[in-house]
Amino acid sequence: MLSVFVPGTNGLERVEVAAGAALPASAVWLDLLEPTPEEEHQVERALGIEVPTRDEMREIETSNRLYEEAGALYLTATVLARADSSRPESTQVTFILSGARLVTNRYVDLLPFKRFIAFAGTHANACGSAALLLAGLLEAIVNRLADVLEQTGADIDAVSFRVFPRSRSGPVRYDFQGELRQIGQSGDLISKTRESLVSLSRLIAFLQQSGDARLTAEARASLTAVSRDVVALSDHATFLVGKAQFLLDATLGLVTIDQNNILKIFSVVTVMMLPPSVIGAFYGMNFAYIPWLHERWGVWAALGMMVVTALIPFAYFKRRGWL
Repeated sequence: MLSVFVPGTNGLERVEVAAGAALPASAVWLDLLEPTPEEEHQVERALGIEVPTRDEMREIETSNRLYEEAGALYLTATVLARADSSRPESTQVTFILSGARLVTNRYVDLLPFKRFIAFAGTHANACGSAALLLAGLLEAIVNRLADVLEQTGADIDAVSFRVFPRSRSGPVRYDFQGELRQIGQSGDLISKTRESLVSLSRLIAFLQQSGDARLTAEARASLTAVSRDVVALSDHATFLVGKAQFLLDATLGLVTIDQNNILKIFSVVTVMMLPPSVIGAFYGMNFAYIPWLHERWGVWAALGMMVVTALIPFAYFKRRGWL
């Protein structure tokens, strides 16, 4: 889908363009979302550029992601997508500064783009130039990553409260599998967020080092502010990674302790039942002369010895604090 935006009275306005038709001269932003080959050719013919294919956007080499060609700046970043779903993913977004226009090429409908379109529709100063649009989009993406880290931090805090409850009234029961699953999901989300932040940091550094005249002082100031946010979020993501790792180690430690407690109970029961088993085996032998064998109270005496020999180890373990 090709969306064409032009500056309006109150802000950015979307205009309809028929397939194969000429693009409006006032267009400042051409947004390609899962474009068809015809839509890609339409943009390429209008601007005299080459829109990178999806496979080219996935290249990780810097020379294939950040470069200048035929007077146009090509910037590809890895962006976190579908963070609120059960399967977050990393996707690639390409920004192309060509003349006075910005071209974006993406294959996922990202929430930051929706938010920025709604914001720019009521703020005319956000769409004064293609460079300002680019800076605004980058800021929207970084703000979204900040929201993701904030929510992930809250999820990790919730896990921490369940693993280390403040109240000790009554027995504490843990859903170890659920906690490990939540920690793993949070860790994966933080990892994808850090990947996006690293990619954006490289992109912004390339832009700031570029001497392109389209990057006005206002646009460079916005990029500097976004760069500071990226650095701060990267530090916060590192902190969350450490916290998630600590919770993972602590939860696995609790699993080990729980298993050891279960094994300890089995060991104690085994030791307690050993003397009664010996007595029962002794009186179960097929010999004619066994003490109390022919006495009417013999069976009760044997049972009594079994109970006493079982209670003695139990009392000893209890006194030593092993139970």
